[in-house]
Amino acid sequence: MKRMKMKRLLLFAFLCGSLMTSCSEDMDDVVDDGVLTDPENVEIEDFIYRGMDEIYLYKSDIPELADDYFDTEQDYYAYLADWDTPANLFYQGLVASQDRFSFITDDYIALENSFSGISQTTGVDYRLYRFSNSNDIFGIVRYIIPGSNAEGTAIKRGDLFTEINGETLTVSNYASLLASPSVTFSLAEINDNTVTNTGEEVTIANSEITENPVLIQDVLEVEGLKIGYLMYNSFVADFDIQLNDAFAYFAAENIDELILDLRYNGGGRVSSATAMASMITGSYTGEIFAKKQWNEDYQNYFLANAPDELFNYFVDKIQGGTDINKLNLSSLYVIGTSSTASASELVINGLKPYIDVYLIGNTTTGKSQASVTLYDSPNFGRTNANPDHKYAIQPLVYESVNANDIVVPYDGIEPDVEIEESLSNYGVLGDPSEPMLAAAINAITGKTSKIQTRTIQKEFNYQEFAESSSLKPNYKRMYIDELPSLNLRN
Repeated sequence: MKRMKMKRLLLFAFLCGSLMTSCSEDMDDVVDDGVLTDPENVEIEDFIYRGMDEIYLYKSDIPELADDYFDTEQDYYAYLADWDTPANLFYQGLVASQDRFSFITDDYIALENSFSGISQTTGVDYRLYRFSNSNDIFGIVRYIIPGSNAEGTAIKRGDLFTEINGETLTVSNYASLLASPSVTFSLAEINDNTVTNTGEEVTIANSEITENPVLIQDVLEVEGLKIGYLMYNSFVADFDIQLNDAFAYFAAENIDELILDLRYNGGGRVSSATAMASMITGSYTGEIFAKKQWNEDYQNYFLANAPDELFNYFVDKIQGGTDINKLNLSSLYVIGTSSTASASELVINGLKPYIDVYLIGNTTTGKSQASVTLYDSPNFGRTNANPDHKYAIQPLVYESVNANDIVVPYDGIEPDVEIEESLSNYGVLGDPSEPMLAAAINAITGKTSKIQTRTIQKEFNYQEFAESSSLKPNYKRMYIDELPSLNLRN
């Protein structure tokens, strides 16, 4: 449909929304009888289409988003009405094949809460594994969220479980069982290379909590070195002050090196990742931390009118104006896993042109794109969002590369020191003997350059399947605060 026709149609639809009775006959003149079988769904789908048409990173790969794809208004509305649900339109019609991370939600309140670290949870953070040649799965506890209902119970890091509420976990029931109002974990152990129940059960109620992503901050003294250790589990802007306080602690301790544990960090807000990178270095304020590559329309506009929108710069303040606490480090040791994604990878990749960054663990996720929340409003912002529904979309809007134009590989960042968590030896987080932390310490002290642990995974055949954060709306997301106020297409 020609762009001029689209604009006339949208105006017509808006006027008819205000004067539904008087417009009903005229609407029949615009759309064949029966095309708009569900006006409310078409209203939502119209918003979805307009949002993707506006700023989607891979717009040029979707033929239906071409300016001249629809010949008439009838064709456009018939296309929208042809989809059973808004989600089907989004995922099957408008998301490119190479896009693993754009998503839609029918509850943007829950999405906003997740961006602030708020969720319904027992407080048990876990990783799930699937047995080979089976639909059965089992889980292992990675850590207990402080202040949650799980804190102080019998369940702890390294515990395995195979059943929830008396039912064996499978690929089809795990999500509903683990989201139950009350969750009973049937604990298990490894015997003769099999996972078997111990008979012990722990029941924990789900509740709403706000998780501080700063899980551990400590200073370890090893061979005359002061090594800072920070376990940080999500880039949440609401906790930038706590993050900055952690760096104040490290600065006061005058640490020599920093181990940044991002093994369970699936990403988060770009501004928080930029602030963290600035705290680590402290020497590059105003220089390029990352470059943004938008779709053709936005890229060309920014090149001509607002070139600063194409860059993230190192900063000297967090949001709100507080000075950041700087460490002025020339090297960084990062613990990462397959759960390490997006904004975590942004920190690793963005710092590499400036300091030595060493990755200890295994290959990360491989996500270099940022997204933004679009609401059903005239400018896609939260203000004046359509009160009739809670749908929002979170499309990828730009790809991030570092100052040397290097992108995070699609298959992830490979480790310099290779080690993975072993189910039989999870260790205690923050303890220098915990295997992954020990490997990072050894890398600092020069005791190892490349190691690989033999894990029980090879012995009884299982594969990573999911994790507790995969049930949250913001799973493995890197997102910006808001849409640039351009609205170029509409």
